[in-house]
Amino acid sequence: MDDFRNKRVTVLGLGRFGGGIAVAKWLVGQGAKVLVTDRDPIDNLRDSVAQLDGLPIEYRLGDQRASDFTDTDLVVTSPAVKPTSEFLVAARNASVPITTEICFFVERAQGKIFGVTGTKGKSTTSALLDLMLASAGPCFVGGNIGKSLLSELPKLTDDCSIVLELSSYMLHWLGRMRWSPNVACLTMLGTDHVDWHGGTDDYIDAKRNIVRFQTAGDRIVRRDDTLSQTFVEQPGVTVAMYPDPHIGHIDLLIPGEHNQHNAQAALLASGLDPDRARNAVRNFRGLPHRLELVHESNGVRYYNDSIATIPEAATIACDAFEPKTVIQIIGGSPKPGLTWDAMCLHLSARCKHVLTIGQIGQALADRCPGADYVATLDVAVAHAREIARPGDVVLLSPATASFGEFLNFEKRGERFAQLARS
Repeated sequence: MDDFRNKRVTVLGLGRFGGGIAVAKWLVGQGAKVLVTDRDPIDNLRDSVAQLDGLPIEYRLGDQRASDFTDTDLVVTSPAVKPTSEFLVAARNASVPITTEICFFVERAQGKIFGVTGTKGKSTTSALLDLMLASAGPCFVGGNIGKSLLSELPKLTDDCSIVLELSSYMLHWLGRMRWSPNVACLTMLGTDHVDWHGGTDDYIDAKRNIVRFQTAGDRIVRRDDTLSQTFVEQPGVTVAMYPDPHIGHIDLLIPGEHNQHNAQAALLASGLDPDRARNAVRNFRGLPHRLELVHESNGVRYYNDSIATIPEAATIACDAFEPKTVIQIIGGSPKPGLTWDAMCLHLSARCKHVLTIGQIGQALADRCPGADYVATLDVAVAHAREIARPGDVVLLSPATASFGEFLNFEKRGERFAQLARS
C-alpha cells in the first residue's frame, strides 16, 4: 500500500515503552485513519498515549475486538506479537494485509542497508558498525536499536548508509516481503525466543531471512562456525568470515574476546579501510547492560551484563575476565527451550563464586557445584561485596529472563548499577 489517505489502519501493540508510537505518528502524517489497540488498559499506557496527544487517533485499550482486525484496510503489528495471535489470524482469514513498522521503512528507504542479526552481540556490533560508517559519510541507525527511522525517510539519499539491528521477530515479517539487506552481518547464534517461533529450527530459519533474498553484488559477513554456514549465500553474493587472525587485535575499551569478534564483524561489514574503521571505535565505551562497567571501588569492578538472557551469553561474559576473579550473579525467570547444565559446570569451574537469584535460582544452585542461592538481586550484590577482594569482578550476567523480580532486563540492570554504587 502506497497511498494511506483515508485508509483505515489498525496498529496492534502500543506498549508501555512506546513500540507503536512512531508508526502511529507516521501513519497519521500519511493521512490514514488510525486505530491503536493494546491488551493493556489505559492506566498502564498513559505515558505512551501522552506522546500521541493531539493526534486524530482512536484507541481501543484493554478491550481488544476481532472486528478491529477484520473491518479495516491494513493491520500494523508490533513485532513482539506472535503470528498465532487470534487477532492476526482473524485478519488473515479476512484477507486483510498485515505488516510492521520495519517493513514500511525498508520499502521506502534510499541508501545502502546494513542488516545485523544474531542471538547475542547484534546491538554492540550495530553500534560499532554505525561508528565506522559515520566516519566516512552520513549514517543512520535503527531497527531494534535506537529509534524508528520512519521520520528520517525524507533525509535519506542514495549515498547514505543505514544500519538496522534486526530481531528474529522483524526478520519473520521481512521474509514475508522477500527482503534482505545489501550487507548481512551475523553475530553469535544460539537458541532464544522459541515460545514465539515455536521451536529452535523456526527461530534460526527466521534469522536466515537476512540472507535468503539477497541478490548479486550483496555481501554476507558471518562467523566461521557450523551454524552460521547454514546461512547460504545467493549467486553472486560475496562472503567474509570471522574471527580472522589476519585482522589482529582491535583496540577497544570494552572487554572480552566476544567483543573482538563483534568488532571484526563490523569492520568486515563496513568495507572501509581497516585503519579508518579501527580509529572510529577506539573510544567506544559499550552500550548499557552489555558488559557495562557501572562502578569500581576498592579495586573491585562491577559489570552490568543484564542483556545476557541465555546461557551461552553468561558463559561468554564470564570468560571475558581472568579465571577465579569473577563473582557471577545468575538467575531470574524461566525461558522455554533453554538448558543451563553446561553453563553451570563452566561457571563453577571458572568463577570465584556463583550466586543465584529469582524463580529458577534454586534450580541453578543445585546444578552449579559450590553456588549459593540468595533469592534476590539486592542480597546477591550485598553478599558479593562482602566476599570480593581487590582485583575481583562482580558480574551480573544472569543467563535468563528478568520477569518476576523485574519488569525487563533494563530495570534489572539499572537496579544492579544502583546497588553497586550504593
